[in-house]
Amino acid sequence: MQAKDIQLNKEVQSLLDQVNALYPGKVEVQFIGELQTGFVRHDQAQQMQMGKDIAIQVADLTAPNYTASHELLHLLMILSGFPQVFFSMTTGQPQLDEQLMIMGTELYDIVSHEVVVSEQRKHNLIDDHIKDLYLKGVTATLKPEPTPVDDEMTLRTLTLLDALVFFGTDEDAIMAQFEKDYPISFAAAQKLYAVITEKPVDSPFSLRRNVVKLFKAFDAQLEAWRLPALHNTEFTTLTSVLSKRQLSLQVKQIFELYHSDMHEKTTQRRGYVGFNRADEQNAFVIPSPAPKEDTPEYFTKIYSMTVEELFKQLKMPYILR
Repeated sequence: MQAKDIQLNKEVQSLLDQVNALYPGKVEVQFIGELQTGFVRHDQAQQMQMGKDIAIQVADLTAPNYTASHELLHLLMILSGFPQVFFSMTTGQPQLDEQLMIMGTELYDIVSHEVVVSEQRKHNLIDDHIKDLYLKGVTATLKPEPTPVDDEMTLRTLTLLDALVFFGTDEDAIMAQFEKDYPISFAAAQKLYAVITEKPVDSPFSLRRNVVKLFKAFDAQLEAWRLPALHNTEFTTLTSVLSKRQLSLQVKQIFELYHSDMHEKTTQRRGYVGFNRADEQNAFVIPSPAPKEDTPEYFTKIYSMTVEELFKQLKMPYILR
């Protein structure tokens, strides 16, 4: 099968139409190359920004409609006003930054997949064949867990958590296989799955809440394994979901500014993180003021602004509850 022979099916075409109705530019799906690995994984497509337009490029043609729909639904969620992750901080070590960004995005995506997968089911885009290809994707990614464990525990746990979101917990044979091949990381993934499914993701607010819960629970798991925590609650900025009333409150009522050891990317000055008081998640980052402006009055002024004024000044997007 070649890329030029692939047609979007009716369901995926309707998703593409929905996305184009909301997006100011043009969104198109492109199938590229001839690669067919014989499994599906979520890294087989990517969104490319082309000026004002977006191309969703599907680079593996094993299950083109399923893979295209996955990316379209991620885009549709953002266009419909679900929170996003931003990275405005730097540790000063580019490789570490890159790793933290990948992990923060992955954790955020896993929670988003609760919505993506349920929509794919509604559109009949997941059948037994796709489930089989997805399972092959998991086993192509993960070697069975060795004893003693190696340094791939993080990858295993994330992959298995994502698989639980995809399959649910009712597929007994698959669950038994995971338990046999990956006993320690699958047990961890099950614990994390319980955290993110305790309450459904049915609104931008509940998505944000579950992402924050996963950031914290994942760090707790890493620390239990004596691995370094990711600190996504500080490193990763997550869009705020605020009510009209909260927007009119003073900044100090909703957020607390905290001087971070990390730097703000564009100015390379030390960053102040605006933590949401309710869940201690990074909601915005401001660079330290220039030395001559670094006075108590500077912060008093920020704290006494309304949330809406500050977000407008920072050009920080937010979502209205």
